[in-house]
Amino acid sequence: MTVIAVFNQKGGVGKTTTALNLLAGIAQRRQRPLADVAQITASGVVLCPAHLELTKLDTLLGKGVNVVTRLRVALRQPEQASGPVVIDCCPLLGVLSLNAIFACDLLLIPVSADYLALQGAQQVERALHALEPVFKRRLPRRYVLTRFDARRKMSSEVADLMAMAFRSEEICATRIAENVSLAERPARHLDVFRHAPQSRGARDYQELVDELVSAGFIA
Repeated sequence: MTVIAVFNQKGGVGKTTTALNLLAGIAQRRQRPLADVAQITASGVVLCPAHLELTKLDTLLGKGVNVVTRLRVALRQPEQASGPVVIDCCPLLGVLSLNAIFACDLLLIPVSADYLALQGAQQVERALHALEPVFKRRLPRRYVLTRFDARRKMSSEVADLMAMAFRSEEICATRIAENVSLAERPARHLDVFRHAPQSRGARDYQELVDELVSAGFIA
């Protein structure tokens, strides 16, 4: 089972959009994990929804190593399905996000084409660096530029700053362009592949899936 966590400490950068459309792109490869505890969405993907009670976990459990590795242990039980899992994280570095980070084989960090999103991604990089003694390795990560518009100067500047801030091999070649179909998708309760399969958004997310497959993160 490959576990991909989608996280940035800045909200509004496209985490949920990336998580859902990445999952939809993977589902097109006929891989649907955790069917026993999940719901089948209108898009045909398997979704395990969160609920408000999870916000109490930080207070109830604390942040010990045994607490933040619970998800990792659960996902690696022999009875679990072998297909890929994509986790959409909240922007807070609390128990839920830490569980996802410790459980994942790849951390995918969306960076929308603005300076605050880049700062959030740099905070993630610093946090990962601080956690490396616990991981006892460098956690595989990929930074993906979202809401990119080549006509906007800021988009190009953020892309240049990303190249200076992060390792080149950890920046996705795929860029998710600003796209009307991606913006319309939530109102239709569909992923971009079902809503507008010929759109630029669908092509971009398919390219992202293909890139992660080529890198060995998705079988």
